[in-house]
Amino acid sequence: MPNHKAPAIRDDQWAGTPMAAAGAAFAWLTAGPHPVTVDGRLFDHLPDRDIPVDELRDLLLNKSCPRAVWDQVWSHVIIKSRLRKGTWTVAAVGLALPMLANVSMRLTADYAGDPNDICGEVLRGFLDALSTVDLDQGRIMVRLRWATYRAGHRALLEAMDGPVPLPPGFRSREPKPPFGHPDLVLARAVEAGVLRPAEAELIGETRLQGVSLSEWAAAYNLSYAQVQRGRHRAERRLAIWLAETSEQPDQTDPTATAAVTNPPLPDFARKQRRRPV
Repeated sequence: MPNHKAPAIRDDQWAGTPMAAAGAAFAWLTAGPHPVTVDGRLFDHLPDRDIPVDELRDLLLNKSCPRAVWDQVWSHVIIKSRLRKGTWTVAAVGLALPMLANVSMRLTADYAGDPNDICGEVLRGFLDALSTVDLDQGRIMVRLRWATYRAGHRALLEAMDGPVPLPPGFRSREPKPPFGHPDLVLARAVEAGVLRPAEAELIGETRLQGVSLSEWAAAYNLSYAQVQRGRHRAERRLAIWLAETSEQPDQTDPTATAAVTNPPLPDFARKQRRRPV
């Protein structure tokens, strides 16, 4: 068994944040001659040996790892976390850290306040979801991600709930929800019950992150036609919901009036016009 050294946190962006603390705690699980491991023989497509949890994370992140293996591993780790707490909860957070950091980065990209508050709520949302996510429904990581995103998104909306300052001579007004960012649109749609988490993930990955429908279909053992129809139906519901929830423009704000009167199409809608789905 190799001696696994605790890796340094390489991204200075997260230094001093809850993400850095979680990363350091996870690193200690694999430090020294006796790292925390899982038995790879319990899972498909993994080495038939004890696998340190940091190596396990790398294996899961490999594009060749089937999504079915994700469910097997996550079900195993979550059950251990629920039964034993402590070490296995830290292991679960560490395995999810790339996702947690990505969610935090997306939510705080244009946020002028202290990102630690949002990052903390992202982490709290993940921990809450660990104890409640249904392990029998499959796509466990997808549902964990969206539960986490919703928690961080709610914290972001609360943090932005103060009045927006305007130049002298203008009245202050309450901020409007930040519908513009595609990830926030999808998160709000999931929170409103318009999209299921898996549908939001499908739209997000295939429209915004460059994953092809063929790749998505193969990852989830579905046919191309099934995925294409599912995305089309989800996007129709999303488009209707966006049209119905568009706020009336503030007549004193010509920029808002123009934006609502002539709204830009979301990225996925523009692509849909260029190519049939």
